[in-house]
Amino acid sequence: MGSSEDEKGFDPGKKAFGLLDEFKAFAFKGNVVDLAVGVIIGAAFGKIVDSLVKQVIMPLISVVMPSEQSYLDWKWSVGGQEIPYGQFLGEILNFLIIALVLFIFIVKFLGWLMKTKKEEVVEGPPPLTKDQELLMEIRDLLKQQ
Repeated sequence: MGSSEDEKGFDPGKKAFGLLDEFKAFAFKGNVVDLAVGVIIGAAFGKIVDSLVKQVIMPLISVVMPSEQSYLDWKWSVGGQEIPYGQFLGEILNFLIIALVLFIFIVKFLGWLMKTKKEEVVEGPPPLTKDQELLMEIRDLLKQQ
């Protein structure tokens, strides 16, 4: 078996650099970088909301509730097992705040932006000026001759 034309033209260096170029084109596209930034900001926002719930909101709820314990100590005892429902309530509140912010941002804000963009597209081009109308009439008359 001799070597074919395909084998002669195969250059592993070119293949590796081609793959690297394709990866760079993919990884540094605007959408991928924007997505990465969004994920990082989302994770940081989640930590902020988590801290807000655990260090501010739930302790305030503990003050209002008729109990001498912190919300972390709210527990039910069932069959000798303790169920820490206070921590669970904190996590639910954490989730609800994040879900509310996402709803407001994605559904309301981005929906409003998309609606205004659609309205711009639906409006179509601006009306013709007098000069443009006259030029179109002249063009049409020239076509008729």
